[in-house]
Amino acid sequence: MSTIIDGKAIAAKLRAEIATEVKILKEKGIIPGLATVLVGEDPASEVYVRMKGNACQELGMHSVKHTLPATTTEAELLALVARLNSDPTIHGILVQLPLPKQINSDTILEAISPVKDVDGFHPYNVGRLMVGKPTFQPCTPYGVMVMLREAGVDLAGKEVVVVGRSNIVGKPVALMCLQQHATVTICHSKTRDLPAKVKGADVVIAAVGVPEMIKGEWIKEGAVVIDVGVNRIGEKKLVGDVEFAAASQRASAITPVPGGVGPMTITMLLYNTLEAAKKAGTGDR
Repeated sequence: MSTIIDGKAIAAKLRAEIATEVKILKEKGIIPGLATVLVGEDPASEVYVRMKGNACQELGMHSVKHTLPATTTEAELLALVARLNSDPTIHGILVQLPLPKQINSDTILEAISPVKDVDGFHPYNVGRLMVGKPTFQPCTPYGVMVMLREAGVDLAGKEVVVVGRSNIVGKPVALMCLQQHATVTICHSKTRDLPAKVKGADVVIAAVGVPEMIKGEWIKEGAVVIDVGVNRIGEKKLVGDVEFAAASQRASAITPVPGGVGPMTITMLLYNTLEAAKKAGTGDR
């Protein structure tokens, strides 16, 4: 039976450390500030934004929520981003995706100052990640790497298979594993014989968004499984991208859904906001 990698517990530990650092910054007159921007009334987005704001307040951070109507133009949103870029009390800016169809998401993300891009999506920060320079790392992949570290997984020399090639998770987490000296294979919808690829992996990172696509029998005995997927089945049931019950019989360690990677995403957003505030306080931008 697998060891469960408890994302809630790891996140709670990190948040306590962040809260301590926030308190130290406050004594220096610096309050880490995060601005969230929500355009429209998507229920899931509203929940995510509220959770992020609540988490900031719990740790003593400054949080400002901007809610705009679905009819907001791209020019209006760009104007708000420009104001936030120049606001010294705001260290991190998060524009919740998806945006209404009249707004180009890439244009908005590129307008956010790289030093306030706590989501890690700006091309400048993506480029720095690519070449291994210090940068804001995307929150979900960053959370995955912290979980592997906390679970005592040394990636050096390991065969890592990432299932999924999104710009948000798959590609960046593959780069992060590569920087830890793993041998990385990225799989996707066009991959031939996916089961064979997964069976050869010491570490499987599933981020494809298909309920229980990765079968338990594909997991090599003793492998580590990180399931990034969150898929709703029916009214209440949540499942990951991995067939958890069967996979947990073969893996040495595995993340659950819910309670695995999910709690880490917001935690790493808070961490990035803290780091942005520290850099602003020292003038190191």
